[in-house]
Amino acid sequence: MTPQALETLGTRIDEVFLLIGAAILLIELAEVLFKGSHKGRTIAEMLVSASTQIPSIAVQVFILTGAYIIYYILAEVAQPWQIPLTWWGIALAVIAADFTYYWEHRIAHQVRILWTQHAVHHSSRDYNIITGIRFGPLEGVWNLIMHIPLVFLGFSPEMIFFGIIVVLAYQTWIHTEVIGKLGWFDKVMNSPANHRVHHGCDDKYIDMNYGGITVIWDQLFGTYQAEEETPRYGLKRDFDSRNPIKVWFSELPGLWHDVTRARSWGEAWRYMMRPPGWKPSADRGE
Repeated sequence: MTPQALETLGTRIDEVFLLIGAAILLIELAEVLFKGSHKGRTIAEMLVSASTQIPSIAVQVFILTGAYIIYYILAEVAQPWQIPLTWWGIALAVIAADFTYYWEHRIAHQVRILWTQHAVHHSSRDYNIITGIRFGPLEGVWNLIMHIPLVFLGFSPEMIFFGIIVVLAYQTWIHTEVIGKLGWFDKVMNSPANHRVHHGCDDKYIDMNYGGITVIWDQLFGTYQAEEETPRYGLKRDFDSRNPIKVWFSELPGLWHDVTRARSWGEAWRYMMRPPGWKPSADRGE
């Protein structure tokens, strides 16, 4: 297979999941319009979710497009070997991208400076297909950094980009309540039921089900939780805004407040690098 053919295949896969997502969206809109008692709120929530694409695309165009050249430079000057562009090599690339996504995603929940971006995706009290495109402006930067090690494992930039596209495209259809539990499928693959858990802010659901395509990584690393009762969606803290600017930058004011009032540079650093909600010992009364 040629790099051009792989790029075309990635585009086709993305288009297939986009069509599936569009079909689910039509069903969700029909439910909202004909059965929803809070349809005004739901439509507003969908619109603000879609609005997050404005800063996200701007960053993609003006920063990340050029930054991805790093992959080609590293592949040229520092790649010890290259995995061949065959079907088994492509399958390995998708598995590697999915494994990388698990850790990229998990770390983004545990490091507050990264959470300021990923929290945008979790900030909606509604859960629908449009939630899947609700991104923080700089989430792509962390994605770029986390996938760089795949170059040193021998994957070409084209294979890495293909893996990223497949992992993200797959997740298009899982942001919905239209599809219920899927039996054995839920125990192996990321599914609407599994991802609803991930978006829940209930204590039992917090920081669970990080997987992209499969939940096998969650099973292996102790972060799997099956859906039981319907989750309460959104952030743990009281945040329920449909102001686009507040949604885009929802976590930054709180981080700025804590960092600027830190009692030392070390404390300021820990505010940024420790999990969300971390406080110095003195603040906890210890």
